[in-house]
Amino acid sequence: MRFDVITTFPQMFKGPMDESILKRAKNTGKIQIYIHDLRDWTNDKHRITDDYPYGGGPGMVMKVEPVAKAVEQLKRETTGSKVALMTPQGNPFNHTVALELMNLSGMIIICGRYEGVDERIRQNYCDMEISIGDFVLTGGEIPAMAIIDALTRLKPGVLGSDKSTSEESHSCGLLEYPQYTRPADYDGLTVPDVLLSGNHAEITAWRRSQSIERTAIRRPDLLKKSNLSNEELDRIINKYDKP
Repeated sequence: MRFDVITTFPQMFKGPMDESILKRAKNTGKIQIYIHDLRDWTNDKHRITDDYPYGGGPGMVMKVEPVAKAVEQLKRETTGSKVALMTPQGNPFNHTVALELMNLSGMIIICGRYEGVDERIRQNYCDMEISIGDFVLTGGEIPAMAIIDALTRLKPGVLGSDKSTSEESHSCGLLEYPQYTRPADYDGLTVPDVLLSGNHAEITAWRRSQSIERTAIRRPDLLKKSNLSNEELDRIINKYDKP
């Protein structure tokens, strides 16, 4: 999968895109990441990418010309890439959306800034608008990094084991069960006996139960989307009065 990121702050991507899993994914050819400076598509000596909003008001707005030119050029250079605008007004990004996007051949990501982009960009050059939460950041760079990271780790062969993505939080509509590692006893803080039993059936049942209970306590809204059995559903309703 290819990621083309359009930003006025390309230096922000140095480091996060060159470490750990993302670095290995790039080195093995699972993904390609290209960071583009929006100023390269300006035509004035000061390389200006924003201007005052028509009608007045605070802040600045990203200009239509450089963004449009950048998108047009990158679409000519790629095949099948979809254009995504990072904006707090976008559709919420979650695990379901990530599973859909990971099947794309590529994404051209526009990092919004200031008071946003000229509306003509939204209407004519974007296939989707994405938000990573109900809060406002200084720009779309961090959301772009989050999305690239989320999609990359879903690619087969990127993680050490494909089970890593199938058993983690949100993958099955539930939060992940508690995890432990050595030592079994640290200063009186012990690991649950079932995990030391070697009985895989009991361990699986315990983990399932823990995932359901943790979700009921922390994210009860997710239970409605989970495939709980009637027995599991009755147990949660009786214990927590949910959903």
